Amino acid sequence: MREKKSPFDGRVPPLNSLRVFEAAARLESFTRAAGELHVTHGAVSRQVSQLEAMLGVPLFERRNRAVFRTPQADVLLEACDAAMATLDEAVRRVRAPMGAPPLVVSCEPTLAMRWLIPRLPAFRMQHPGHEVHLLAAGGPVDFTRDRVDVALRRDDFRWDDGCHAERVVAEQVGPVCLPALAKALRKGLPVTLLHSRTRPNAWARWRQRSGHTVVSDTTTHFEHFYLSLQAAAAGLGVAIGSAWMVADDLRDGRLVAPFGFVADGSAYVMLSMAPFDGDPRRADFLAWVRHEMASAGDNAAQSPLSKVP
Repeated sequence: MREKKSPFDGRVPPLNSLRVFEAAARLESFTRAAGELHVTHGAVSRQVSQLEAMLGVPLFERRNRAVFRTPQADVLLEACDAAMATLDEAVRRVRAPMGAPPLVVSCEPTLAMRWLIPRLPAFRMQHPGHEVHLLAAGGPVDFTRDRVDVALRRDDFRWDDGCHAERVVAEQVGPVCLPALAKALRKGLPVTLLHSRTRPNAWARWRQRSGHTVVSDTTTHFEHFYLSLQAAAAGLGVAIGSAWMVADDLRDGRLVAPFGFVADGSAYVMLSMAPFDGDPRRADFLAWVRHEMASAGDNAAQSPLSKVP
């Protein structure tokens, strides 16, 4: 069988010459072609001249520092366009598929540290094709500036009208403390109440919603909700905790919730500037968060010393 000859054996001009010709012919300017290809005007002129010498025909008419395609150039330019379109399609078909970009998630810092991060490995196991990049932030979201895909927030602020919002779960709160302090609460002894400046009305809202009262002799204020929970875990007093943020502490017995939890009137929402059902990453993450928060809420309700006798 006769061996097929390579198209690069001298019958076809060098690809670099054709690339330079295509730019010069398409733009009808050696100067603009040089700018597009990041080479000098002289380099374009030399490549075109070598190509004309190889083909034995003029490809451009040079008049008054301007160039104009000849009929032969029109034929060659059309062939170059067709060949490049064929190559582009072939490269697209054989190139390894690119994975989906990471899902950038913005989450309130306390919820991120105490609930979301410990559970992210489970999400990755269930959805190995979805990579998550986590940002810790609270309040209003600048999706464009921070390049955020979805944000997990409490609904204690107003978001943009064009934002897609999906309710995740109602917030559940209640006093949390060490088991030893829970015994003092049951006896009606005074305890130290721990407050945070990020949720200044937490104790008042809990009293109103639950109908319970706690006797206190001192109060301590912390800058952030997370710090008040850490202080409770250190035995410094009793803090108002979110059922989700103390779920692991309750499960492991580090903290107890003597009065259980009540809805405080707020809820967690997932925000996005794009529809959730139009992106599998967003839809899967929303469904997973809903399931996990529901499970954490069920576990918190069954925590030790969940009710005061």
